[in-house]
Amino acid sequence: IELGTMLLLCQLRVTGASCKHIDHRNLFTQRMCCKRQSHFVYIGQDISGSPVSVDVGMCRSHCEPAPRSFAETGQQEYSKHSSMLEFLRSKKMGRRRAAAPESPELPDQPPSCGPNMACEPTGMRVERVLLFEGPREVEVIQECHCELRLSECIRVPALRTYNSETPYETVIDVGGCSQSKGGPEGFSCLPIRFDSALVENPNKSDLIPTVTACELKESCYRIPFIEYYYETVQHADGVKEERLKEIDVGRCLGGCTTGNRCLLRSPSDPENCHLWSDRQSSSCVPRGYESHSFMNQHGQMRTVLSITSCQCQK
Repeated sequence: IELGTMLLLCQLRVTGASCKHIDHRNLFTQRMCCKRQSHFVYIGQDISGSPVSVDVGMCRSHCEPAPRSFAETGQQEYSKHSSMLEFLRSKKMGRRRAAAPESPELPDQPPSCGPNMACEPTGMRVERVLLFEGPREVEVIQECHCELRLSECIRVPALRTYNSETPYETVIDVGGCSQSKGGPEGFSCLPIRFDSALVENPNKSDLIPTVTACELKESCYRIPFIEYYYETVQHADGVKEERLKEIDVGRCLGGCTTGNRCLLRSPSDPENCHLWSDRQSSSCVPRGYESHSFMNQHGQMRTVLSITSCQCQK
């Protein structure tokens, strides 16, 4: 008995660090707990008719319960008994029990990130999959980390890797909008201005839309969209001048309750879409418009309509 006591105490001393409670506020612990997990999604059939599933991944926002060491288990069980002799007897009796051991109760899984943080993707890879219906682009999560939840609506970086593992591999900051929670009811932080980036591939160059600015908007909203026309102006002295005319015709963007293009949303963050449908949503439509009339190069009057506001189609 004395030898068993010494061995147990020695083991407790050697591995005493494992008996301490983990401080989940520690930055290293938070980042280790916020991990990418496999998440396969069926997206259709390939050209041979075989089903195609893609591991789009997901960011797990909770820690896995760490396995208890021998020392921690022994210390907890020993504390339940009044003496070492009673502890060893209970161990011996436990081995003789024919019944199957009950599964230990797992402790509550603490959140991996702080109260003002979320487990978010730190990088995405865009995979082009050739399906029977045609090519489809799928966004795949590469890694995850704890991201601070911002109270204001601003543009945030969003890295996307195109043509991964090829000589044409390119990383682009396509941008995104912060997951702002400080806005009024029914409003979200949405993109209002866009740009484009050039991605080269063996066949051609693709223009990738990028977000340059964000603002609190309703789910269906208008964004600027500039078009240029040639306009002929007749001056009082009889001289005709041809100049460039700029018109903001606008576009309606966003989704409504029905007709949303998102086919697959992130389980941890419903506002993050992994898979979009090829067809644009038609539920967000123009509500108001105005007309712009001018004389074109051939001396004919032309009228261009521009969107002034948008609404969800009932």
